[in-house]
Parts: sequence; C-alpha cells; structure tokens
Amino acid sequence: MILTIERLGHLGDAIAQGENGPIFVAQVLPGEVVEGELKGDKLLNARIVTPSADRVRPPCAHARTCGGCLMQHATDDFVVAWKTEVVRSALAGQGLDVPLRPILTSPPKSRRRATLAGRRTKSGAMIGFHARGSDALVAVPNCLLLHPDLMAAFPALEALVVTGGSRKTELALTITRSLAGADASVTGGKPLDGQLRLELARVAEAHGLARLTWDGEGVALRTAPMQAMGRAMVAPPPGAFLQATEQGQADLLTAVQDAVGGAKRITDLFAGSGTFALPLSEQAEVHAVEGDAAMIAALDKGWRQADGLKRITSEVRDLFRRPLEPDEFKKVQAVVIDPPRAGAEAQTKTLAGSKVPVIAYVSCNPVTFARDAKTLISAGYSLDWVQPVDQFRWSSHVELAARFSL
Repeated sequence: MILTIERLGHLGDAIAQGENGPIFVAQVLPGEVVEGELKGDKLLNARIVTPSADRVRPPCAHARTCGGCLMQHATDDFVVAWKTEVVRSALAGQGLDVPLRPILTSPPKSRRRATLAGRRTKSGAMIGFHARGSDALVAVPNCLLLHPDLMAAFPALEALVVTGGSRKTELALTITRSLAGADASVTGGKPLDGQLRLELARVAEAHGLARLTWDGEGVALRTAPMQAMGRAMVAPPPGAFLQATEQGQADLLTAVQDAVGGAKRITDLFAGSGTFALPLSEQAEVHAVEGDAAMIAALDKGWRQADGLKRITSEVRDLFRRPLEPDEFKKVQAVVIDPPRAGAEAQTKTLAGSKVPVIAYVSCNPVTFARDAKTLISAGYSLDWVQPVDQFRWSSHVELAARFSL
C-alpha cells in the first residue's frame, strides 16, 4: 500500500487517511509518500518513496532501534514547530487563543535523570532502552540523550544487574546525576537479604555511587546526592520527581519568576522538593504544599541549611482530595502550581474562586493545562502568555509555564 502522510499526531506517529479511517506510520513526516504493509490501522515496514525536506539523518547510531528517542529523523526546526503546534492545538481545543513565546529546548546530552532497563546476560549485563513498541532491550553505549555523567555510570549499573539480577527478570534502573555523584534506585531485582545488601554496598563503593536504593530500601549512602535549587542544596528522596535537565529547570524557573514578579507572599502548590519554592524564597515568603512527606522534609532541610532565604512554611497535603480553599489564599500575592500530568482540576476550581492576583502555572501536559486554564479564564483571569519548554528532546513530550492575572 502507498500512502501520503498528512500530519503528525501529538504522540509523534504520522497519520495518513485510509479508506476506513486514519492510518498510523512510525518515524515518517508530513508530506512523505510511503509504502508498506497495512495491518489494522498501522502501516508496517514503511519504505519512504518520497522524503520530506524536513527529514535528516538521525545523529544517534541507535535511533532506528532504540525507543528512547522519537524524532531524530526530523530537523530541529520541524520539531520546534510541531511541539509549538501541540501546545497551540491543546489551547484551541478549549477555545483559547493565547500568545506563545518561542520554545526553549534543552541541548543534547543533558538529561540528568533516566530510567533504563537492565538484564543479565551470559557474559555480564545489558543496559539500555526498549525498542519502540517492544520488550526487546537495545544497548545504547553512544546515547546522545543522556548527560555524560549518566553514561559514565553504566559500568555501575551493569555491576548492579550482575549482582542483584537474574536471567529471568528485567530490572528498572533509575539513575540521577547529582552534585555528589550518581544516585541509583533499582526495582525488580532479587529480594534483599543480608548477603545481597553487603554485595550491593560493595558495588556502590567500588563505583562511587552517591546513594543506592533497592526496591525502595536504602542500601548505601556514601554521600548525600545534592541538587542545587537556588541558593539551597537539597537531597531529594530516592526516586523523587526532578526536572529532567538542568537547562529545563532553569528555563521553567525563569518563566515562573517572570510571572510572579515582585510578589512578597507566595504559595507553591505541588512544591516537590523545592524546585520553585527555594529560589523564590530569595525574594518572598513562601508556603510550600506537597503530598509527599519525604519531599517536604527534603525541602525544609534545604531551606534551614541555606543562608539568606526568607521564611518558608511547609505543609503535607493531598491537593487532589483536599485542595486549598479560597480563604486560604488571603494575603497571598502569587500562586505557583506545578501538578503532575493529570493537572489540578479540583485545586484549579478553588483557585478560580480566590482573589490571588497572579498564578504561575507549570505543566507537563498541554491538554490538562488547557482544561484548567479554561476554568481560570471563565472565573475572570486573563492568560497573559504561555512559555513552551522542551526538556525531553527528540520525544513527543512538551512542557510549559504560563501566567494568569486578574
């Protein structure tokens, strides 16, 4: 079957129109003519008959097999335009037409946190990402996505798999770059007993891991895996949320600071370990609210050990089940909200009933952001601008920061 690709979906699959509806094709671009085998609503083994002017040779040697990246076959300009349109389309779906600032993209080799898969082999271990749409594991020794410090930790990950894995199971290895070295959190390995704990601790010591966590239990802590958040130094709990790149974190923080302006009393919702609360406390008193007690404890410790910060109060609270009510925002001059992908429907409704002058909204899902934005706008807020941020280079993900004002 020969098809002409019409558009790119928000998940990165190209879409052509077939006799019975849309047909999806992986790793091709709008305008390309492709030939392949139709199976259901997918065109398999697609061969490009007529390439797009936006097609480039993927820079990474693993691009054709690895599922870690999606869009290396397209020019950077194409990806920027596509991700910008993803944000624009999500807003348009709620009837919103808002000025978009130029997208900010993190550079190659900048991902400081990733979850890789590991399996034992006859000769040792294999570490990598899964092939696209498959359980097959692809080794990525020349990955252009991960920070060099994470690549340097691969021997440690291999040693962990050899020590604590089996030939029958696959391990998930979350590795995070910290100022003190690699921070590893592993799941799916052998049950932890005294002997295994000792062997894993030796691996951590031999390879200089800052911290090792095994199925949620601490095994080794050579030194606290610190992250810089403004003037403060924070050791997030194992597996805790962290912005994917340092550049992405800086871009989002700059947008948030621009949004809140000179506000002196700020409430930070879904505050995590202090990504925004701690830098903002250099200028304002901040009340930080987060549902995870360990992250709030890390934030509080970071604040107490830093110099020159204004007061931060903190609260452990499930904002999905018990959002802050309008009267809890009295005297608050700005709110920062950074919910997970599901957005913050309940909290947005109570925010809409408040009189907070400014809201800085950070989102990793343009669709749920647009839904929440419609709620705020319907209550009288103006959406002043939206700043797209691309931390997940070559993927289908796009984040944003936005400013609402009364």
